[in-house]
Amino acid sequence: MAVLRDLRVLMSSRAFGRLLSVRLLSQGADGVYQVGLATYVVFSPEKQTSAASIASAMAVLLLPYSLVGPFAGVLLDRWRRRQVLLYGNLLRASMAAVTAVLMVSDVPSWLFYVSALCVTAVNRFVLAGLSAALPHVVDGDRLIVANSLSPTAGTLAATAGGGLAFLVRLVVSDSDAAVVVLGAALYLCGALVSLRIARDSLGPDVASLRTELGSALASTARGLAAGVRYLAGPQRREAAVSLASMTVLRFCYGALTVLLLMLCRYAWSSGTDQGLALLGLALGLSGAGFFVAALVTPSGVRRLGPGRWIALCAAAGAVLELVLGITLAEVPMLGAAFVLGLVTQAAKIATDTVVQFAVDDAYRGRVFSLYDVLFNVAFVGAAAMAALLLPPDGRSVTVVVTISLLYAAVAAAMARFARR
Repeated sequence: MAVLRDLRVLMSSRAFGRLLSVRLLSQGADGVYQVGLATYVVFSPEKQTSAASIASAMAVLLLPYSLVGPFAGVLLDRWRRRQVLLYGNLLRASMAAVTAVLMVSDVPSWLFYVSALCVTAVNRFVLAGLSAALPHVVDGDRLIVANSLSPTAGTLAATAGGGLAFLVRLVVSDSDAAVVVLGAALYLCGALVSLRIARDSLGPDVASLRTELGSALASTARGLAAGVRYLAGPQRREAAVSLASMTVLRFCYGALTVLLLMLCRYAWSSGTDQGLALLGLALGLSGAGFFVAALVTPSGVRRLGPGRWIALCAAAGAVLELVLGITLAEVPMLGAAFVLGLVTQAAKIATDTVVQFAVDDAYRGRVFSLYDVLFNVAFVGAAAMAALLLPPDGRSVTVVVTISLLYAAVAAAMARFARR
């Protein structure tokens, strides 16, 4: 099979392997850290968590990306991306250690959220840098396979990190702080592995863009506006439409994630440990969906094209999420978690590839940072919607039907665009 041949070639590339190693360690640490935060905020026995409190926490941690994201893009198009991977992971390791200290200290809640915000804000630089650097280690013919393997492997690493965090939390130590310390150690490992990559090998290509920090920050507004105009150009319409569709799919993902959190916490469990185990199973099934998406997307995109593939993914989500989720029963909803991971990741792989092919390297960092901003605003908006519609135990047919309709709308829009 051509896909397997391309995978063998990619894995034999030392440059790609090193970049992939940094991604695996970084996103594995993300999974550990995020589960540590989630169990501290949602599953602590002394906390009576509501959908509104989950939405508030997501807003505190994610909405500031709307400000950080554009700066990340402009700077990624000027800074050596290898240095971003190195110093970004070092900074996250130190701030994650601070978060662990705050968890076991008697301090105001806002200090904890500020620390967590610093870790997740730097995450925008690292993930956008990894995506923008990928075309520097992979040739164009194998870029779609690399986009299937690399981000999906990172997502699976995050899922595995989350599973490891659950294991530490339930078996080794009943301490969220211990989980966060483990995340800090993995961030440090990611920084050390990035030292194996040459400083200038990941771009950006245009040396004139490497200006001083003050000049880069001063030109952020102009650079961002130029990136938006560039993306809005008629030759980049496919990228713009794909990004818009992926934003709606991300909204669906966020709403169903909050729904699953509330169901695991209250409707399906009688205690914190049982709720954590159910959430871990849901995340594992979603990760299995990511893996299947990586296997089927390259051939699907080659046969149908990115637009039709995204439309197919959204249509499958519309039907299967409604059929499996309408009863809000435990087993069908866990199946829906698998479907959610499959269709979301499959559409994301296609969208990543469209953006990388359609956007020049000088603008790629800015576009991927805008991509991240859209992702996070959509996720927080979904959490806010869920907070308004979900009852205390999380059982809401209205949310399930609304998400199914949004999937159907994306499917119809992308199918129409692909035909035109």
